Amino acid sequence: MTADAFLFWFLAIVTLGSGLSVILLSNPIYSALSLAMTMVGISALFVTLNAYFIAGVQLIVYAGAVMVLFVMVIMLFDLKSDTVAFAKGKFTGALKVASVGLLAGLVVAAIDLSKGLIGVKDGENHLVALGDMEATKSLGRILFQKYVFGFEALGVLLLVIAVGAVSLARSKGGTHEH
Repeated sequence: MTADAFLFWFLAIVTLGSGLSVILLSNPIYSALSLAMTMVGISALFVTLNAYFIAGVQLIVYAGAVMVLFVMVIMLFDLKSDTVAFAKGKFTGALKVASVGLLAGLVVAAIDLSKGLIGVKDGENHLVALGDMEATKSLGRILFQKYVFGFEALGVLLLVIAVGAVSLARSKGGTHEH
């Protein structure tokens, strides 16, 4: 086994283990930390594939910003009284199984429908022939010139969500009312 293969399998096992612990751990803070470890593992896998830009974005956006939002939401709720909402029962168990089955069916259907899209021709993607630095520069230009409105709208939306969550938590009947 080469060093590259060993590193890949090690990172894959760590990422899968931390991904499973997100689901299996009952403490939401430990679950959020496991999710952060999963995102760091995915970023390390991107580094092994020499996709440094995607690895950096994975760390900055997901492991950084999204995890801060997750932890903020976890801290806003009173989780001791909210455990009643996740009560065990036959109906909720069947609903959970049906939801997982529906999600698995959607994933299989999406994979089946996208089989024809896997092979990208060189004429369709102008970033294929460019070098690493030129491809990153070209990608940045496309994202921040053509799609700048989407980034700005997403930033405003995240700000409105954060302000709304704090105001709802502070309102009468919220989790942190005074």
